[in-house]
Amino acid sequence: MKKKASRLDAIKMIISSQEIGSQEELLQALSAEGFELTQATLSRDLKQLKVAKAASTHGKYVYVLPNDIMYKRSTGMSATEMVMNTGFVSLEFSRNIAVIRTRPGYASSMAYDIDKTEFKEILGTVAGDDTIILVLREEVQPDQVRKLLSTIIPSL
Repeated sequence: MKKKASRLDAIKMIISSQEIGSQEELLQALSAEGFELTQATLSRDLKQLKVAKAASTHGKYVYVLPNDIMYKRSTGMSATEMVMNTGFVSLEFSRNIAVIRTRPGYASSMAYDIDKTEFKEILGTVAGDDTIILVLREEVQPDQVRKLLSTIIPSL
């Protein structure tokens, strides 16, 4: 299952960093990242990720992730490097609220990881594309939260 999760992450990173217009192009990009799979497996993966096609700014129809028709495309990193990157950008506090900024597309999976750990200090999260809001218990200090989050976000 870990291999599938890595492959799905790689697909998301490739789609978000390149203009991919066909399954063949995507298969080639995945192959360059060390993933060998059939077109049928790729088709199932795309369906699971709810990938769609939309017109890019260049008028070409390309794969896009859900809710990311105008997705910010990153450059300079391979999909493997992007998968290894946690996506963390910054962490700020305001009383019992913390705001985590991430690279585009990373917030929901990071919030999921935070929620599933069930830290008693964090009441819950709300995630967008590149921002997470954490609601903290009243008595919790920023240093406590930084320490907890560092177990999930090594680059914190």
